[in-house]
Amino acid sequence: MEVVGGCGDHGGGDRRGSSADPQSTFVLGNLAEVVERVLTFLPAKALLRVAGVCRLWRECVRRVLRTHRSVTWISAGLADAGHLEEHCLVRVVAEELEQNVHILPQTVLYMADSETFINLEECRGHKRARKRTTMEAAFALEKLFPKQCQVLGIVTPGIVVTPMGSGNNRPQEIEIGESGFALLFPQIEGIKIQPFHFIKDPKNLTLERHQLTEVGLLDNPELRVVLVFGYNCCKVGASNYLQRVVSTFSDMNVILAGGQVDNLASLTSDKHPLDIDATGVVGLSFSGHRIQSATVLLNEDVNDEKTVEAAMQRLKAANIPERHTIGFMFACVGRGFQYYRAKGNVEADAFRKFFPSVPLFGFFGNGEIGCDRIVTGNFILKKCNEVKDDDLFHSYTTIMALIHLGSPK
Repeated sequence: MEVVGGCGDHGGGDRRGSSADPQSTFVLGNLAEVVERVLTFLPAKALLRVAGVCRLWRECVRRVLRTHRSVTWISAGLADAGHLEEHCLVRVVAEELEQNVHILPQTVLYMADSETFINLEECRGHKRARKRTTMEAAFALEKLFPKQCQVLGIVTPGIVVTPMGSGNNRPQEIEIGESGFALLFPQIEGIKIQPFHFIKDPKNLTLERHQLTEVGLLDNPELRVVLVFGYNCCKVGASNYLQRVVSTFSDMNVILAGGQVDNLASLTSDKHPLDIDATGVVGLSFSGHRIQSATVLLNEDVNDEKTVEAAMQRLKAANIPERHTIGFMFACVGRGFQYYRAKGNVEADAFRKFFPSVPLFGFFGNGEIGCDRIVTGNFILKKCNEVKDDDLFHSYTTIMALIHLGSPK
């Protein structure tokens, strides 16, 4: 981009050959209010580029980015699938960051289907078609975000996603097929989001207190929500390790929600390369007094639309504000279409009925973590120390969660 008018530096050389309008040059080089107004229409990636034009523009970019504090999401569904060269989530994220995303993400949580993210079988008739590994797609995604951004990515058998554009859009339960989403969290005043990762080491199964404290899971009075995922849990001892990790902070008055997934694909805050064959526990901790959250458990007795809606009514009764709120759905692979007698999208549709403007995200996995619980500034329903491990870890269930991040200032 050409530096116009020197941005107040009138020693910018001979511009006699320039076709720039002198008045426009003066305005864009000196009037911060006008520049700021123009820059509000640019996506964050473009803003970072033009910040180098001059000092005035750099300051305007900073002010514009400070006004963009709402959580954003990028989603890719079956309609975006079918390209052999890359996973649909990688392609859609690249396009959206260039064209439509106005926030500067500080933390990203992405989920993708394991069947195509981990490995795409060669297709007949396509000589150039090749197999993809998890790391290829993960590296491609990580490169799209700013270097200082913390990226956590997991892959699961199925995905729950709300299409882009509006929180009112109908969420989709995609049990089979290429799909994924990325939740983009900007820096939000008064809220701290921290990734954590504990790797199962057969030679040392001890969890040191300082490890939990460093990631906000202990000695943190503002901790409100923990999203927690065990990966490669089919391996011997993996489930026991997951329960052991969770038990270290489950006696606190916080919301716990998550489940068992296939693999950990990305964790850029880790200093060491990921081992795709390792077993461990990963997640995000959310701290801040403005956070409100609630979870409900849909157990095996919840098996038709009527009982699903009854569960949603319990979640609705928590009175969590719907504005600036995200919904999560962590379901067993044994639920979904077949569980509801060949009727699809039952749980996601029930959520939309009771929460018409809250976007919903999640997965179909191999085990669920959570229970009925509410954490707000006023009270806590069913404290964690009243809940046994057996009440937190489930199969053939669904956990529905709401996380309210407060109103951006």
